[in-house]
Amino acid sequence: MPALAPMRRLRPVSWLRERDPGLAATRRAARAALVMPTLFAVCSRVIGSAPMATYASFGAFSMLLFVEFTGPMAQRLQAHLGLAVAWTALICLGTIASRELWLAVTVMVVVGFLVLFVGVVSSVLAGASTALLLALVLPVSSPASLSQLPARLAGAGLAAAAAMLAVSLLWPRPAADPLSAPAARVCRAAARQLSTDASWLAGGPGKPEVRQCRATADRAGAAAAELREIFVATPYRPTGLSTGSRALVRLVDELTWLSGILADSAPAPDSHPDDPPACDADAHTVRRAAARVLDEAAELLDAPRGSREALRRTSQELRRAMDRMEERATVRLPVHRDGIGTLSRAHPVLEVLDPSFRAQELGFATLQIAGNVDLAAAAERRSWHERLLGRDPGAVTEPLASARERAAAHLRPQSVWLHNSLRGALGLAIAVALANLTNVQHSFWVLLGTLSVLRSNALCTGQNAVRVLGGTVVGSVVGAALLHVVGHHGSALWFVLPFAVLLAGVAPAVVSFAAGQAAFTVALVVLFNVGQDPDWHIALLRVQDIAIGCAVSVLVALFLWPRGATAAVERALAEAYTDTARYLAGTVAYAVGRCTPGPAPQADAAAEEGRAAAAAARRLDDAFRSYLAERGAKPVPLADMTTLVTGIVGLRLAADAVLELWRCADDQDVDPDRPAARMVVQSVADRVAGWYRDLAVALVRAAAPPQPLSRSPLTEGQLVEALRRDLTDETGQATAPAVRLIWTADHLDAARRLQPSLAAAAAGTGNPS
Repeated sequence: MPALAPMRRLRPVSWLRERDPGLAATRRAARAALVMPTLFAVCSRVIGSAPMATYASFGAFSMLLFVEFTGPMAQRLQAHLGLAVAWTALICLGTIASRELWLAVTVMVVVGFLVLFVGVVSSVLAGASTALLLALVLPVSSPASLSQLPARLAGAGLAAAAAMLAVSLLWPRPAADPLSAPAARVCRAAARQLSTDASWLAGGPGKPEVRQCRATADRAGAAAAELREIFVATPYRPTGLSTGSRALVRLVDELTWLSGILADSAPAPDSHPDDPPACDADAHTVRRAAARVLDEAAELLDAPRGSREALRRTSQELRRAMDRMEERATVRLPVHRDGIGTLSRAHPVLEVLDPSFRAQELGFATLQIAGNVDLAAAAERRSWHERLLGRDPGAVTEPLASARERAAAHLRPQSVWLHNSLRGALGLAIAVALANLTNVQHSFWVLLGTLSVLRSNALCTGQNAVRVLGGTVVGSVVGAALLHVVGHHGSALWFVLPFAVLLAGVAPAVVSFAAGQAAFTVALVVLFNVGQDPDWHIALLRVQDIAIGCAVSVLVALFLWPRGATAAVERALAEAYTDTARYLAGTVAYAVGRCTPGPAPQADAAAEEGRAAAAAARRLDDAFRSYLAERGAKPVPLADMTTLVTGIVGLRLAADAVLELWRCADDQDVDPDRPAARMVVQSVADRVAGWYRDLAVALVRAAAPPQPLSRSPLTEGQLVEALRRDLTDETGQATAPAVRLIWTADHLDAARRLQPSLAAAAAGTGNPS
């Protein structure tokens, strides 16, 4: 009954699934709630070792709540084993360094920075950074003699063994990425639309009706909207940080781009059912070949460890179909007619190749999607060693070279990752010094407060040190009240401990970060008082220690990141738009250079600009991930920020398409010394790239964005006249460079058509509410 629908949504399980997609946080919390109290009981009551109990408890908490590796089960267990080895080394280093203050501070700065920064290399290291930091924070903040080192290592080893058993036996994590299924649905819906549209354009008996084409277009659009909604539904990206997951994140952008192209190419609702627009047979073939590629991509998304041969075979067929279409397009360009350079005749002439360009644009987008799906599937086949070093699937470089390249891309002042690494290392080091100089009884709590803020990007949007401190105050009050109620019956806390750990693991995801901090504080209060004579005053004293750690985090954040994540994203956006606009201009310069006398230009310069644009896009991805990972209200609407980030994808893909179009051209097909044609195309590229550079400046200065460029019939007339004079053979027939130059201009126009939505989004960032 409809009246019961709201009641169903209020059911606890439904509410939990809405707040915790896939129950990922609940799964981790449930494991920790079972394992951590058990280890604490065994070590403290059975073995009777307090150091072992402490390290076993925090080790289990860290390895089960702060990290979750992806991939096949064997590789997950290998990653957990590597984490255990790292814990062993860090505990030894921290225990030795804790005996001298200067050494402890130095070790925390150096090792803390390395632990945080090397996460840029691979998902394995990035996902384990908090767990690794805790392994160093514990011994550094608790000076002890070396005689306690064996007990500490034994506790950590016991926690690692229990964590590996829990990960493999207790509610194992699904192997499929949460974006795979909706992305596969978009691929299948887009394939059906391509096939239906191709049949309608081809005409003939049995062709689909316009309403059928519109229905398939609507379904494809709905599938793409669902994918985007799932992607931005939560503050955390619904993927891991692995290469395969990152490929799927890029796939979301590319499928969004493809859905936009499909929406533009679908028949209008008022189209005459018996009069489809003219479309050559080669364009039909390209559309059908693209549909087959998308169908195979969907199959591989559903079964990423399946064979990739079918996808690669259909991709090769699509490339051959696109090459044939380009070769035959020259006969359809009527540049030999008189008067085509006038404004009234230019637009119809350019429209002759519009169906072919649409098919070429669809084909290129489809090949990009196929490449990412193939990359995601190849990433699932990498060894754990290759995952650890962040080696891209099929990379020709050595793993360490790949790691160096990734790290070098972030050794720049604008890198958010570098900012976070410096801020975290300095904050923890200062906290170590203050805890020792102020003679705080339990300095671990000071570092815990610092770590809690730093791992949440203090002073970033909607999540700051005030929430950490507020959550700690609430947790301390609740913990003190609980201890007061328990009184002298400390054994009763054994029954409370599992529920406290469960709540500490679930609350950050399903309630808020402050609630998670409060629940974590309650769990620690219970842990330190279980089985003893509880003292509720101690719980309140911990607020002082946490406050010191929060103050350290705030000061360091003010020094290294004064404007927070929103400003960092805007700077990263500006850098990405500047580099990508340079890349677009470079690809067009390479294109027109193929129509210039002298030696044929090399694509190396444009390709290098493309790598710089890709590196800027990766830095933007890191900044945007930090922005998405924050809870609470955002001063810039998420929709506007997402539009600006997605615009980078469209601009870069337009540049990729131009570079690929001319790089694949045979040298004999390129006619040199065509000044008029290349000057027109170059002027258009300068205008489009200049607009994006102005947009970058506006983002940095929080100024009004530039007005979007309008379509220029005069430029179109000049282009057609230039083609008639410069790019025809002795028979008056258009040459292959003529077709490629028109398609280059079309790609530039596609980049121009992005500008209205980007200008509107940029206006929202410049005036945050």
